[in-house]
Amino acid sequence: MKSKISEDEWKKKLTKEQYHILREKGTEVPFTGKYVYNNEKGIYKCAGCGKTLFSSDEKFNSGTGWPSFYAPINNDDIEEKVDKKHGMVRTEVLCKNCGGHLGHVFDDVPKNKGCRYCINSISLDFEKK
Repeated sequence: MKSKISEDEWKKKLTKEQYHILREKGTEVPFTGKYVYNNEKGIYKCAGCGKTLFSSDEKFNSGTGWPSFYAPINNDDIEEKVDKKHGMVRTEVLCKNCGGHLGHVFDDVPKNKGCRYCINSISLDFEKK
């Protein structure tokens, strides 16, 4: 489901940085996000709409500079699209509820672990258990 909120409403609801990443598909500078080194137990929600997306149980330190997760809580809550920007082919990850850009997913972890969902901290809100 895509957001029924207009871009003007998004601009009022989100900070300038959140808008840039969630709506304009930007990327935060590596190692600067507030959740890169967060090791607390809890859940991560979409900063745009509040949809529950990732669990701290699936979070790991990938060394890439962004929070990384082996899998979402529910695959039906995210959408994956081919992203051919910046001279490479990647898989973009979006919140299925509001269409907000979250980051990208890569298959460069051991197959028994899942994937590496490399997510912008600014695209997330954290709810501590």
